[in-house]
Amino acid sequence: METRLEKTTCGLRPGKGAMAMQIMVIDGNSLLNRAFYGVKTPLTTSAGQPTGALLGFMNILLKLVGDHEPDGLCVTFDLRAPTFRHKAYEGYKAGRKPMPEELASQVPLCKHLLDAMCIPRYEREGFEADDLIGTISRVSGEAGWDCRIVTGDRDCFQLIGERVQVLHISSRMGRTDTTPYDEGAIRAEYGMSPADLIDLKALMGDASDNIPGVPGIGEKTALELMHRFGSLDALYEGYEDSDVKPGVKSKLEKGRASAFMSRDLARIDRFVPLTFDPADTRRVPYNNNVLYELLCRLEFRKLIEKMRVGGPGGGKRKMENAPDAASAEHSPAPDGFDWLPVVEETAPTALQALLDECRLLPRVGFLCDDDLSVLYVCTGSRTVVVRRMGVDAAAYETCLRGVLASDIAKVSHHVKPLMRQLKDAGIPYGGFVADTALAGYLLAPAQGKYPLDAMIQAELSVWAGDMSAQASCLLPLSQRQQVRLTEQELDGVMADMELPLCDVLADMEHIGCKVDRDKLHAFGRQLHERLLALETDIYELAGEQFNLNSPKQLGEILFERLGLPAVKKTKTGYSTDVEVLQKLKSYHPVVAKIMEYRMLSKLKSTYVDGLLAVIGTDGRVHTNFQMTVTATGRLSSTEPNLQNIPIRTELGGELRRLFVPEDEDCVLVDADYSQIELRVLAHIAGDTVMQEAFAAGEDIHAVTASQVFGVPIDEVTALMRRHAKAVNFGIVYGISAFSLGEDIGVSPAEAKTYIENYLAKYAGVRDYMNNIVEQAKKDGYVTTLLGRRRWLPELKASNFNVRSFGERVALNTPIQGTAADIIKLAMLAVHRRLCVEGLSARLILQVHDELIVECPRSEAERVMRLLTEEMERVYALNPPLLAESHAGPNWLEAK
Repeated sequence: METRLEKTTCGLRPGKGAMAMQIMVIDGNSLLNRAFYGVKTPLTTSAGQPTGALLGFMNILLKLVGDHEPDGLCVTFDLRAPTFRHKAYEGYKAGRKPMPEELASQVPLCKHLLDAMCIPRYEREGFEADDLIGTISRVSGEAGWDCRIVTGDRDCFQLIGERVQVLHISSRMGRTDTTPYDEGAIRAEYGMSPADLIDLKALMGDASDNIPGVPGIGEKTALELMHRFGSLDALYEGYEDSDVKPGVKSKLEKGRASAFMSRDLARIDRFVPLTFDPADTRRVPYNNNVLYELLCRLEFRKLIEKMRVGGPGGGKRKMENAPDAASAEHSPAPDGFDWLPVVEETAPTALQALLDECRLLPRVGFLCDDDLSVLYVCTGSRTVVVRRMGVDAAAYETCLRGVLASDIAKVSHHVKPLMRQLKDAGIPYGGFVADTALAGYLLAPAQGKYPLDAMIQAELSVWAGDMSAQASCLLPLSQRQQVRLTEQELDGVMADMELPLCDVLADMEHIGCKVDRDKLHAFGRQLHERLLALETDIYELAGEQFNLNSPKQLGEILFERLGLPAVKKTKTGYSTDVEVLQKLKSYHPVVAKIMEYRMLSKLKSTYVDGLLAVIGTDGRVHTNFQMTVTATGRLSSTEPNLQNIPIRTELGGELRRLFVPEDEDCVLVDADYSQIELRVLAHIAGDTVMQEAFAAGEDIHAVTASQVFGVPIDEVTALMRRHAKAVNFGIVYGISAFSLGEDIGVSPAEAKTYIENYLAKYAGVRDYMNNIVEQAKKDGYVTTLLGRRRWLPELKASNFNVRSFGERVALNTPIQGTAADIIKLAMLAVHRRLCVEGLSARLILQVHDELIVECPRSEAERVMRLLTEEMERVYALNPPLLAESHAGPNWLEAK
């Protein structure tokens, strides 16, 4: 009985007319597999749904359609149900690994995408996708259509004929290539017809499908036999009377039944009972709204732009409001979402009425442009645009300050930069109750970027192209985020930590850090002179001049002219990275000179020249603290990066000497936590040995050395302590024996012994390391002590390296993330207390576990005590937090 396969009838565009029609049929599972294994870095949505295979599939599909412009298009899929081949041979495809979970979860989404694109898809229990392809190609040919089969498998080569071609998809080195095959190409490659490939596989078998073939007959022998006899039947009719080698004859005789069974398994069924008409696959327009909503949910922003979906006929469109309204660029609203009217207000009475209205509302949405010249205020029933140009100056200023006042509760996006902007402009503010960027960060900390238009697309399934449309979406976006924050117990992290910290960081950025410009210039000249001297020395030792900043030329000097051993090579030539140079130091004196040159060159260009370029007219540098960059919750610093000022080298430390207080009557106070990450580890792991060592005030690295090397603590050498310190901090980061050995200069086997001894002595840490990874695999995430969450889709990856990375992150995030949370709480506490006590002292910088305050000399003792107290009592750990404070005339001497 004929059965119509489940499908959605559709396509992409009308056919080309009366000329010969062409259908493209795609092996869906094959293409998804190629896309999945071709992606090096896992791609997921902010909710953790893997999407890498989907994106690859869509990109390949769109390129195929663009390149070949088929009249008809359809996709076939395998189903999990057994096929007739499984029933014929129990071992068929036995031993094949099941589809990875992260790929399996993308298959139904792929089908949804095809349905939304109106591309027919075919699948049927009892048959494989290849059988459906075989049937579709046969029926299409009989109807006068040419057929192009797209697949990554060679099984479909047997289907090639007068009207059937195969576009073979292959992936290599991250690239996807498409190779066309017709009858000529098959004969050129195999020396036989496409149909003969069935018999070839019957002889040689197929390990991927576990088709046995003739045991002992490989591809080379199978090809020789096919070229000589022409077919499997002719081979078995004539091999006994031929001069085929006795050993091969014996294998053929023993494998006769297997050969003919294998041919049945290898032959694609071209007569699957289905009703198929190639005309049903003609390309027609997408189901635009459904496709747009699905692409938004998958966070395929670039694909939305590429496919131009989102409005009638695809793409973006403008919607016009009343004659006096501002225009808003956005997509049509899906069910359950209504675009608000956008109006421009200019009259002073209307602006005052807006303020009165806002004060009565629970919250409003607020955005403004970079120079505060345009305001966008969403009341929930309308979005009001107020432009400085064309509005009475006094009325605009009143409106601006009124909206920003604390009596109007506001939702905005990237609140901290806005606060910094307002502080720089001298405009008071308050009342910010939600930040959609920070909320997006807490919900998906590894995403890295949180543009408002993309977040609106992902959460609300609408496209908001201008600021008035985006302002209209702030309140519903924030409401959805708040539900998820509450569900994931992140609302406290937002309300008690991240949002209040915006004001503190904006204040620190506004104040900035003073740098002694004259001394910085002098330091730069000193570095320049030293670099010139090093150049002379290097050229003399090398025997010729060359471009020191060219890795290629340096490699030629070191490994060809001087004959040093090449440690490793890259695609472009010899590697001269720091790891290579470190290993070559003992071979030639030029290497140490080169390493010093590189260090000083970076010091001058990045820090001296870089700092000189950003010192403001007030003599201070105003860094930008990034709140949404690191997945662990740590802050980062840019423009300039003040968290990366080197300190371990003497010259690097000199840079810190150039960071000074405002005048001679002031000092810098530096306070930092003592071994906070190890204290957090001891607390989380509940390791009593480590806790007791901290409680007794002992040197934790010496204690670890005593435990690992099995010697009394008073016999621990400096080398033992250094190795133990590396183990202590390495354990926190899930270090491997190989990496630890590289770090401390011992063999991987010796490093492995150190780690094993460490875990044997610190049983609590050992149990934590085992348990946290297993729990993370079950939950899909890890949390800090304060509730910050990091999702870990990498733990489900089939790739070993990716999965190992996920395990290291699972170990480290609760520790490093908790330390980051604690320093943030300390910043809030210190800032609050400095204000409450009416001190002139100002918090100006945070560097990982370190806080720097600028204050009058007369307040120094009080500020040191205040910093220590607030930092130590901000969170209760076992062992307790320990902080130390020092004051000095510059950053180096205050450390």
